[in-house]
Amino acid sequence: MASSSPITNSRSSSSKPLLTLGQIFTMSFGFMGVQIGYSLQNANTSRILSAIGADPHHLSLFWLAAPMAGLIVQPIVGLSSDKTWTKLGRRIPFIMGGSIVSALAMFFMPNSGNFAQLLPPLVFGATMLLLMDTSFNVTMQPFRALVSDMVSDEQRKKGYAIQSFLINVGAVVGSLLPYILTWLGVLNEPAPGQKVAPAVIWSFYFGGGALLLSVLWTSFRTKEYPPEEYTKYNNLEEDNSPKMSFIDLLKNIPATMWQLSITQFFSWFSLFLMWVYTTQGIAQNIWHCLPKDSKSAAFNEAGNWTGVIFATYSVFAAIYSLILTKLTVRFGSKNTYMISLIAGGIGLLSMVFITDKNLLFFSMAGIGMAWASILSLPYSILSSSLPARQTGVYMGIFNATITIPQIAAGLFGGIILSLVGDKAINVVGLSGASMIIAGILAKVVIKSKD
Repeated sequence: MASSSPITNSRSSSSKPLLTLGQIFTMSFGFMGVQIGYSLQNANTSRILSAIGADPHHLSLFWLAAPMAGLIVQPIVGLSSDKTWTKLGRRIPFIMGGSIVSALAMFFMPNSGNFAQLLPPLVFGATMLLLMDTSFNVTMQPFRALVSDMVSDEQRKKGYAIQSFLINVGAVVGSLLPYILTWLGVLNEPAPGQKVAPAVIWSFYFGGGALLLSVLWTSFRTKEYPPEEYTKYNNLEEDNSPKMSFIDLLKNIPATMWQLSITQFFSWFSLFLMWVYTTQGIAQNIWHCLPKDSKSAAFNEAGNWTGVIFATYSVFAAIYSLILTKLTVRFGSKNTYMISLIAGGIGLLSMVFITDKNLLFFSMAGIGMAWASILSLPYSILSSSLPARQTGVYMGIFNATITIPQIAAGLFGGIILSLVGDKAINVVGLSGASMIIAGILAKVVIKSKD
């Protein structure tokens, strides 16, 4: 638990102007583009790495690039953006910079096999994955803090719900891109001498372009509050507490963050395993592929179908996010969070027993409920407990509750795969059990009355 804090949490955003639906929509529109790229990464990284030679037992280790980047980068970005004021704003410079680098990495990663003269394909691919995810993290954290900065307390839940909706729209587009391009006639098998299917390569090109355009829209159409207004709206002139070191900030983490972190561990441990092993799991369980079949037509069809079902859970999440605010008002945030996570766990567990690819759509309904709640409710619960002066850095620190469980899953993913008989679908089932545990803990551990 957090020690008693000298930080004066004088946050009172009741004087902040109420924003129109269009203004709230615009400030998170760029996050939709970021999520297009992020979803392409989630659905296709294992597919790309397998195609360029990765052993299935080592896949989770390659995926460690993402959470390691987030663990280091997001607190630094949060602390820096708290102290940044430019003509573009406070958070926008980081959002723009991260999007440019992530788009460039997206253009290069699926072409890793073409740079063998510089680096071995797996090394080049892992490097691009690290660069891509580092820049995603630079972009994402300021988007979270931007909503907290701009919206009033009474619009806070709506702000994060709209952000969740746009994130899921982006996830649908990103996840479906390889399937859509294949349907349009782009080859879904590598050409002779190539390793990655053209449908995947072009998907990453389109995704990177969409990311850049949407972030530029948010960047040039969102006007952040200048220092004087931000200070006034958050009553910071009344906060006379001394400046605190990063160590002091860690010592005074709000109790709500500690409580949320326990649920976050099991939910993000679950998500990481799902992202890493779904393609291999359904390829083995439904298409009857062997690990050596990573360049076969059947494996690439399974890879496309992973994108389809990931898009499906994002569709369910987008729809669910539209009613999430009303559900939290009626049942409370903790109860809604618990039910959503347990539904996701049941959906993941059901995948173990499904051998018809179309039945996977039913599993995605529960996963979509969990995903929508994970994207919004922890931030909604947390943001009201954060001191306004340190919102960015604490949002960055909170990202450790996302990255640490993913690091744990990455380190032990190969061991888990061996323990469940080298059947990747069983790892997905185990991730379902972890999600159910997260749901139970959301009810038991979190003490917030929100």
